[in-house]
Amino acid sequence: MFNKLLIANRGEIAVRVIRSAQSMGITTVAIYAEADRGTLHTTLADEAYELEGDDIGTTYLNIKQIIGIAQQSGVDAIHPGYGFLSENSAFIQACEAAGITFVGPSEEAIRMMGNKMEARTFAKKLGVPVPEGITGTQEEILAQQDTLPYPILAKAASGGGGKGMRIVRSASELKEALIATSREAQAYFGDAAVYVEKYLEEPRHIEFQLLGAQHGNLLHLYERECSLQRRYQKIIEEAPSPTLTPELRAKMAEAALTLGREINYYNAGTVEFLVDRHQHFYFLEMNTRVQVEHPVTEMTTGIDIVAEQLRVAAGEHLSFTQDELQQRGHAIECRVYAEDPKHNFLPSPGDITYYHPPRAVRLDTAITGPNTIESQYDPMISKMIAYGQSREESIQKSINALEQYAIHGIETNIAYLRALLRLEDFVQNKISTKYCDQQTPEIIAGMDQEKQGINKLPLAIGGLLYNLRTLQTLPQDSLWAEIGFWRQIPTVTIRLDEEELTLEIKLIGSTYQIRHDDTIYRIHGISVENGVVSFTMDEQAYTCYVSAQDDLSQTISWKTYQFHWQRNDLMAEGRFVSEDADGAASDDRISSPMPGKVIQLNVKAGDQVQRGDTLLIVEAMKMENQIVAPHDAQVSEVLVELNERVDRDKILITLE
Repeated sequence: MFNKLLIANRGEIAVRVIRSAQSMGITTVAIYAEADRGTLHTTLADEAYELEGDDIGTTYLNIKQIIGIAQQSGVDAIHPGYGFLSENSAFIQACEAAGITFVGPSEEAIRMMGNKMEARTFAKKLGVPVPEGITGTQEEILAQQDTLPYPILAKAASGGGGKGMRIVRSASELKEALIATSREAQAYFGDAAVYVEKYLEEPRHIEFQLLGAQHGNLLHLYERECSLQRRYQKIIEEAPSPTLTPELRAKMAEAALTLGREINYYNAGTVEFLVDRHQHFYFLEMNTRVQVEHPVTEMTTGIDIVAEQLRVAAGEHLSFTQDELQQRGHAIECRVYAEDPKHNFLPSPGDITYYHPPRAVRLDTAITGPNTIESQYDPMISKMIAYGQSREESIQKSINALEQYAIHGIETNIAYLRALLRLEDFVQNKISTKYCDQQTPEIIAGMDQEKQGINKLPLAIGGLLYNLRTLQTLPQDSLWAEIGFWRQIPTVTIRLDEEELTLEIKLIGSTYQIRHDDTIYRIHGISVENGVVSFTMDEQAYTCYVSAQDDLSQTISWKTYQFHWQRNDLMAEGRFVSEDADGAASDDRISSPMPGKVIQLNVKAGDQVQRGDTLLIVEAMKMENQIVAPHDAQVSEVLVELNERVDRDKILITLE
């Protein structure tokens, strides 16, 4: 076994690999960009080295620098995690040249399966069904645009993770889709090649986990279903699949093994399939690395996939046989992202001001408290995995855990995940890979309606209990310390979002009596600790999650929804000072809706633009965000340059 392992990655997957390696007695080495200084993977590892550079290309994708650190630290193996350099042939060659073991499959297997066009051709030769499609240059594909089987899917040849994919429904959309897909492919995978294939309207996404030793023993660890996706990005995954029959499961497992055996595959890999409504399956691609969603397989098989990867790379046999493997129970993984579902899932990088993780579930994350989510990296904050004896139990455990998961300071998809899990369509497994894209407006409307219908009284009381406890700890020279935190009590008015509630309060021993709308409520069993406020109102127990803002207002999380709480008689100095009207952005001042990088600039001063024209594209968290003209106008000034990093609300372009 290896003595020392470098993890060529960051975030939750780096933490995941470090923990398995350390449990096996392997010394671990972390690398980090300046923005990741002090993060969990750097403090958890035995050693940590800073990467020079100011973006992904010069840090986590810098092969020469990473190999240099590996040699300097004396490691004998490198685990690439997923993404970044995990499927990069040049990186494997550099590892071999340095005498360092790459924890993954062979360079040949990565090359064969990494190019999706070659992988499709290979699968077809083996008799594995593939969707109808064509490969070639953009010009060759465009030459056949009138004969293609629309709708089609334009895809990056070296893609993965849902990046570099677009639906094309007519010949008129093809050229623009190919250009955009090619641009994304070059940016994310360093390969601009694309191909097109028949688009299946309501498919399921099913993938099989493979593990193989270098001695030729290739096994499967059953399947995962990843059909709940948004823009091809997986959101919720589960194992086992509720869609497959035993017969179909056996056929797909054998197809996956056939592909793996033909290329002498070893280490961890995943063969992905689409399954149509008639239970016909089609090869999609093979990912030659550990997958983001591997925990649901670990939970249902009891196998530590990362530990097996290390054993295989060290030349050892797998620790189990196919006959010993069995799926037990059910696991569901929810990906928690920094994004705003109400605003078309706009990336939401920034500062996490309060963080409360859920209990009784597995949480793969690199975040343990207040933190900064950087715009240049993937928006995933964590992976939350719930296990139960049945699918129904794991769904309920997931919902319960999400209701305990509070993140303040940025927008997240936590409430959206809970809404998905509670849908009858999900419970009855009446979904497809397009379900979220088709149903999200209705889902968001349902979330708004549910939030509006929540009884605000317990939240007002929970916020007040937190407020009274925290105001007692204010500095003695504070205005509020002089006045006293009981100002205007026993009657106080609370504003909760747009609703106002007047409470009359009386303290009797350790119990509060609170009158609201001529009803008296008895509040007891009070606990306020680390932002977790628990109490009993009459005989009903409540728990909410509270964090204070600089203006003495509070953010309260309840059942995954967030509310703004303000005690009307307490206001921070300057709270009522209105902003200078001249400082507000107008329709003629185009600002960035998020921190990011300008990757395309379409206009210059003096250009005439029409409403809806794309002025520029800002990339944030691996997503392209088109910023369009709000009306017909002339470009007055362009205040940014191509490849410039911009802050949220920075004025980019002015119009007249």
